Amino acid sequence: MHQTNQRGTHTFHIPVMGTGFTIDTPLRVAKYGISSVISLVDDILIERMRKFHCEREGEPYEEIGPFDEESRQRRTTEYLNLIHRLVKRQIEAVRAAPFEAGTELTRYFELLPKGNLRARYHKMLGTQDTAEKEQLQNELREEVKPGSIDVNIMSKSDTDVYVRGKKMPPEYTSASTALRGYAYSTLDSSIIFSAGMNPRLYSYCAKFDDFFPDENGRITKHIVLKVSDYRSAFIQGKYFAKRGMWISEYRIESGLNCGGHVFPSMGFVLGPILEQFKEQRQQLFETMLPMYNKALAKKGRPTLDTPPEIRITVQGGIGTAEENQLMLDYYDMDATGWATPFLLVPEVANVDDAHQDKLLRAGDNDVWLSDSSPYGAPFWTLRDSASEEITRRRAIAGKPGSICRNGFIRFDTTYSKIPICAASKTYMRRRLAALEEEDLRPEQKEAVRTSVLAKSCICQELAGPATLKLGIDPDIAPAICCGPNIVNFSKMASLEEMVGHIYGRLSLLTNPSRPHLFLKELNLYVDFLRKEIAQFSLDLSSRTPKYFTEFRKNLHEGIEYYREKVGQIAFDGQERFLQELRAIGEALDEMPAIEEAEVCS
Repeated sequence: MHQTNQRGTHTFHIPVMGTGFTIDTPLRVAKYGISSVISLVDDILIERMRKFHCEREGEPYEEIGPFDEESRQRRTTEYLNLIHRLVKRQIEAVRAAPFEAGTELTRYFELLPKGNLRARYHKMLGTQDTAEKEQLQNELREEVKPGSIDVNIMSKSDTDVYVRGKKMPPEYTSASTALRGYAYSTLDSSIIFSAGMNPRLYSYCAKFDDFFPDENGRITKHIVLKVSDYRSAFIQGKYFAKRGMWISEYRIESGLNCGGHVFPSMGFVLGPILEQFKEQRQQLFETMLPMYNKALAKKGRPTLDTPPEIRITVQGGIGTAEENQLMLDYYDMDATGWATPFLLVPEVANVDDAHQDKLLRAGDNDVWLSDSSPYGAPFWTLRDSASEEITRRRAIAGKPGSICRNGFIRFDTTYSKIPICAASKTYMRRRLAALEEEDLRPEQKEAVRTSVLAKSCICQELAGPATLKLGIDPDIAPAICCGPNIVNFSKMASLEEMVGHIYGRLSLLTNPSRPHLFLKELNLYVDFLRKEIAQFSLDLSSRTPKYFTEFRKNLHEGIEYYREKVGQIAFDGQERFLQELRAIGEALDEMPAIEEAEVCS
């Protein structure tokens, strides 16, 4: 069985969503013991949010301008410290409230899942003994703990910084500066590294004492890795352990069935990945500990007799209480992540009214895996979001691209020595001009042109859901990076309702034909493979025939795994599950094979 949740009172967390959706979510949910994640990409948004919340809470505010010394680091630190102070204040108020209907204290306990703490709460409600009730109430107040205020850095979204055309040292890159901002904060929480391995950034963590255990073995700032498979977890975990840093959590995410940027595997699907973590969890632990202690000793730091905890969690497309419980019970996960459904909970995530209406009406064709992100990874987006619409209008008018104001995704050096963004006017103008000179067939040029013109300024526009909703920037065109799971929910919900849905107290699903999350992911991979084959047929792919062979093989193995495990993973509707599984297998078999002879010259 899964371990007891040590970091909070709940067995789910709210992952990072874009840059604006969860930028201040801890202020809405941490007081109920629910953990959530803040993105550290956009220090401009962070500073605007600090000003907003300081003014609302009566806190002193002194602007940190963009050209102030260490502005990005200081903005990050000050904002996180503000959130920390406000949440501590909230927790004190919750503990001081009476156990009466409608109070925050009562809400805290009513939101809890089944377990010892909720049982003690109901025992307190049921007792008629005044002395016992008072004692139980005092004990329960001591149990009120905040959810963790975690942060996220996309490891490979790590732009170099140039001052007067000269590249600054590595510690001034965007990711390193954000990391430093977190390290200097007062938070006792976790930093999540996502989007792949970044050795330079990982090594930089060793500059800060809070990532190491103190003399009592306590770690103040925990490291969490978002991973797609066991091999990735093992390699990255060893990298940190050899430097005396412990991975407190491996956060498994589906390669395709999630929101925002996706990082598809070569057809490795979630079920077998979770099975491997379940079977080799102890090996992961036993491998890391000797390396960890050896590195600590080499650094002159105290080694640990009692090893730190390793948590393993999963997120991506979970949509029912049954699926949630499957992850906890059968796969021994310590917790689950729920993101996209919370976009329909106004008191949790930032979404303006107009886009909430669009999300409520969204069907399968309204949420698509696009080329919108200049980051270069496929990107789930709402097709009729304001960001997508303005991008299309600019292209039709012959004025594609955006003015690059923030520069968080300036990576391309094809047309300049200093990196520029692929969604910028400058890049698009140069790329489209170069395209006209390339020796390509008309259909190839059209495919490339479509991909180039699809790029949106997500730096600014992913902040839009927060700045528009809060009245900070009424003219912004928000980008909405919901996952495909949104089509299964089509009504607004309160926090109580969504938490109740997760724990099985009620159901918010409005799509009766929704497939099991494992089947949905399989279908997404089949669709992705189909698109990859189409790109290959246009001679626009760098993939090799071996890639397609391995991809197809891995999908077939995943299908076979689900066929064998149907009794454990499909609580109801096993026959329907098998029927859909067969249909997916048939669709995979009908795809054209890529033979060695088809390699483009």
